[in-house]
Amino acid sequence: MTKKYILCSVIVSLITAVCAFFTAFILAEIYLPEKAENELRSELRLISEGIMLSGSSYAENAAFQDIDVMWLSPDGDVLFSNDEGLSRFAQAALKSDEYSANERLSFAKRKIICSVRSENGDVIIAGKIATPADMPLTAVITALLVFFLVVIPVSAAVSFMTSHKIIKRINAIEPDAPNKNKDLSELSPLLKKLKLQNRRISRQMEELRQSRIQFSLITENMSEGLMIADPKLNVLACNSGAVRLLDAEKNSEGQSIFSMNHSDAFRRCIQNAAGGRSSECILHTSYGECQILASPANSTDTVNGIVVFIIDVTERQQLETMRREFTSNVSHELKTPLTTIYGIADMLANGIVKPDDTISFGENIRTETERLIDLVNDIVALSKLDENSVPKENEPVDLYELASETIARLEHTSSEKNVSALLIGEHTVINGNRTILSEILYNLCDNAIKYNRENGFFQVKISHIPTKAVITVSDTGIGIPQQHIDRIFERFYRVDKSRSRKIKGTGLGLSIVKHAVMYHNGELRVESTAGKGSVFTVELPVNPPGKK
Repeated sequence: MTKKYILCSVIVSLITAVCAFFTAFILAEIYLPEKAENELRSELRLISEGIMLSGSSYAENAAFQDIDVMWLSPDGDVLFSNDEGLSRFAQAALKSDEYSANERLSFAKRKIICSVRSENGDVIIAGKIATPADMPLTAVITALLVFFLVVIPVSAAVSFMTSHKIIKRINAIEPDAPNKNKDLSELSPLLKKLKLQNRRISRQMEELRQSRIQFSLITENMSEGLMIADPKLNVLACNSGAVRLLDAEKNSEGQSIFSMNHSDAFRRCIQNAAGGRSSECILHTSYGECQILASPANSTDTVNGIVVFIIDVTERQQLETMRREFTSNVSHELKTPLTTIYGIADMLANGIVKPDDTISFGENIRTETERLIDLVNDIVALSKLDENSVPKENEPVDLYELASETIARLEHTSSEKNVSALLIGEHTVINGNRTILSEILYNLCDNAIKYNRENGFFQVKISHIPTKAVITVSDTGIGIPQQHIDRIFERFYRVDKSRSRKIKGTGLGLSIVKHAVMYHNGELRVESTAGKGSVFTVELPVNPPGKK
């Protein structure tokens, strides 16, 4: 700004000086002919008097310096001349007592012509070259030249000091508080604009801050992980979910995204996204299993960054594993009785079975068929509980009476193994599904008989606390090792597979119990010691709202 201000001042001064110079030159041009003619005519009179007194000797011996002279007789004869060029003006001079003329020889030169008639009638013509330097105006022109040489540096110096002072005052303005500079009244429009701009910027900054806060609140409350990286793969944003799921040591905002996880699968996935291709992979971390979804943020053909989602798929993978195990177990459980039935039926069809063995073979078919029916019924019941497709037919159910009915149903099974049963407690009524509650008691009591020792016993206790009913089934059976307790409610899971094969059952009983308890919004606990027995405790709300 200072350079522009100085340059502008110098240019203005230069234009002013040039205009002044040409003005002086024009004035000189206007007054130059008149002044030069007067001077020439004075000199011409002196020359005329000299010629009249001394005649031709004066003309021949005089030193006329810069003046051209021609002496003519009244008849036009040339008596003397030091410049033949004056003959052009002879005819005009002879016709007049006094004659004058001027002609321009160049831009700054003029030739002045004057003539005078003497007393005897002779005509004397004189010519002289006139320039602006011959006039007193030369001093003015010289002064203008001096002015021209002086005014420019002075103007530059003054402009520098003035601009420096102005700029210093402008630099002293506080952009955040322009109203403090009240002495700069001439800059009030600028200060008003600064104030308006500050308000606009403050409003925009506040909007950006609120947007960032909202973005942080949304992303930090996501169960999924989210990361945004620039084209150089430096992290621009990263929520706590990403740090947790990737098992990273800390939030790596501003650092390379590869610092979040050092696995080859993660690196390949990120590199593919940076190359413009969406990519995904599964990572195994100490937290569990997570799915990485990396997508490029494209603008036309340019990748401006990448967006990475991290989804916890631990439960989904576990469910997939359970599904595969369930399919395998169901296939196995169905295959065993069907193979037995097919083998016996084939033997009967081919007449291989002796008549005396027909009854026993028929009993085997019936036993295996019952096993198949029980398995299908348990799978159907479990599927209904899983899909929440059991009708919501809650009714008042007396758990003590239901437990008594269940023990009676299992009397034959318990007598075969010489296991005695004991029911204690009090009548406790809850609102629930009678069929599902019956499944809970039946499966717990059935397991208490199956996995009990010979001549053992089991006990069912029905009690209640202010808002819950409690079912406790304890036995004196083989117990469950501690390392298996967390898995006994999985479908088809068996602690001792070799022994469990000898015991009738589908392997779905405890899984049905678990889902039935969940259906009633209850809680299920188990305590067991290997070789001493187990205690299953079920707590059910007296008025359950139903499974959601």
